[in-house]
Amino acid sequence: MSTSAHRRARTVGLTALAALALTVPLGVTAAAAAPTDPPVTNLAHLDFLLDEATPPADVEGHSTYRQSEEPALVMPWTYADARDGGTFERVGGGPLDPETGYWGQGAYNADDITRAAVVYIRHFEQTGDDDSRDKAYELLRSVAYFQTTDGPDAGNVVLWMQPDGTFNPSPEPVELPDPSDSGPSYWLARTLWALGEGYAAFEDEDPAFAAFLDERFELSLGALNRQVLSTYGTWTVSDGKRVPTWLVTNGADASAEAVLGLAARVEASPDRAASKALRQLATGIAAMSDGSAREWPYDAVLPWAESPAIWHAWGSQMPAALAAASVVLKDRSLARPAIADAATFTPTLLTAGGPDNGWNPSPVDRVQIAYGADSRVQSLLGVAKATGSDGFEGLAAMQAAWFFGANHAGQRMYDPATGVTYDGLQPDGTVNRNSGAESTIHGLLTALALDANPDVKRHAVALTEVTDREGLSWIEAEDAVRTTGDISTPDAWTGESSWSGDKLTLSRGESAVFDVGAAASDRWVEPVVWSEVGERTSSTWTTERTRLGSLHVTGPRQGISPTPGAMHPHTLQKEMSRSSDELRVVSARGDLQLDGVLLRPFVSRLVLEGQAGSRSELVHSAARSPQRVTVGAGELAVYDDRGREVRVKKDRTGAVIIPAGGFAIVER
Repeated sequence: MSTSAHRRARTVGLTALAALALTVPLGVTAAAAAPTDPPVTNLAHLDFLLDEATPPADVEGHSTYRQSEEPALVMPWTYADARDGGTFERVGGGPLDPETGYWGQGAYNADDITRAAVVYIRHFEQTGDDDSRDKAYELLRSVAYFQTTDGPDAGNVVLWMQPDGTFNPSPEPVELPDPSDSGPSYWLARTLWALGEGYAAFEDEDPAFAAFLDERFELSLGALNRQVLSTYGTWTVSDGKRVPTWLVTNGADASAEAVLGLAARVEASPDRAASKALRQLATGIAAMSDGSAREWPYDAVLPWAESPAIWHAWGSQMPAALAAASVVLKDRSLARPAIADAATFTPTLLTAGGPDNGWNPSPVDRVQIAYGADSRVQSLLGVAKATGSDGFEGLAAMQAAWFFGANHAGQRMYDPATGVTYDGLQPDGTVNRNSGAESTIHGLLTALALDANPDVKRHAVALTEVTDREGLSWIEAEDAVRTTGDISTPDAWTGESSWSGDKLTLSRGESAVFDVGAAASDRWVEPVVWSEVGERTSSTWTTERTRLGSLHVTGPRQGISPTPGAMHPHTLQKEMSRSSDELRVVSARGDLQLDGVLLRPFVSRLVLEGQAGSRSELVHSAARSPQRVTVGAGELAVYDDRGREVRVKKDRTGAVIIPAGGFAIVER
């Protein structure tokens, strides 16, 4: 996958609020007009990242609005490295050539220019701030310049630019497509996002500029139709799964960001071509919903059609995009996968540890960045507006609290006093104190969303620490306390998924025993198995007292997946008792290649606390039947597996009944 998150080895690091009344711009709520709390949005650090460059005159295929009158372009530097005294130095991507002043990648990139434009657009629309209007105007001019305007690649987008305004269409390391404007890309999708929201913001403010933006929107829409949506309605196979062929770079994540722009454009002024593209692209994203309440990936909308084994937090705005499309197109069917993701997968993610970079499918990449956290916030708020469910707002507040210290480091990742958002949070709690464009942008997009939703903001900013968490856990295959099998070390990246570490191979008759410990509730057991194409394996799984089931796996057909073979979790038929602490497996056929075991409790829990006694508790059920659970004191609301509030109350012991697959939130 070629993405901004993958290409940035230094681990740096939104969406329209879909269901607002049509008189309110996407990303803004009526309540935002007169917020009762001080705003948390501070644009100072993003302002600091902005710089000017003047491209060479008459670059073939590239131009922008009033270029002869205003030759300089305004853009954010890609990175900002922390220096002594709380200061930052703006830097480009890749090594710097001291003789030319050029970077291996460049100083500026289309991914960040487009998303920075969205920040200033939304701030202008929410506040009427003239400075944000002017910066949105300048950044949108830069967005347009990066477009290729003629030839076979018309509508595509160059990714990188050097400090003097010279394009670098083939950076080091090489990214796909190469050259960067030779095919569909994440930066094409984000260009549609920025131009769509830009048109909506300037339609009445500056009609001449809006008309220019619409022309450029249609230019990139033409590229989308020609290169992506031309195969609409055609399906293919990836590791045995039926997947759509009409996603941008085969990605529901990239496609979601294009949908945000398409939805904004259609909402501002209905347009047949944009509406058609919006419906087609959203339909492809919706088809990437997978799993169930008790089977991986737990109703998540997956990001990449080439691998049904991967989910990642960064760019996970698929539910937000579907919610926006459902409202604009008045098609509730598009919202259903988004609702399922928000009601089932997101509580699973929150209680397991938060917005991890990658469950591949094991939760192996537990770095967390602002892009991932913000994507989850935006998706929850989009679904909340589409459904009217307060439950999704409550989840959004708990996710947004990540920025204010409610994370596994207990550290603030966004500082409203400075506008700085740090670049990443490592699994060991170390904070990457750099603050580049991507992190800054997504911290601000969450801040803007909170300012637009004051009730959500009040909860989010007050929650500053994690005081209890129990959720999905992971047992490494090589941690078996006893085994007659073989432990070996494969290459970590398979081409479509990741081994978490060593693998355990059990041939017929070989066995392994795992000490998993007792738990607070019964658990689903999900062995994660690698299967070669056509290979058949069978294994039997038991506890010290109970047979949990037999696992029969046949390696699926490869299809468009990059690698033959597949890594996938498989849920056993019977749950593991809370009192059992020993898990056993015996291979009955073939060579069972085991990465590890996921344990998903029937009842997961997350408790956040903070200022002035504030507290939010999330309890989530993965069970087939209602569960009786004890919760803390506070205002209680219980929701079913689609986020609909149900009438329940605590009994004298503080216990409450959670519907099968539902969740409860207690706030004080």
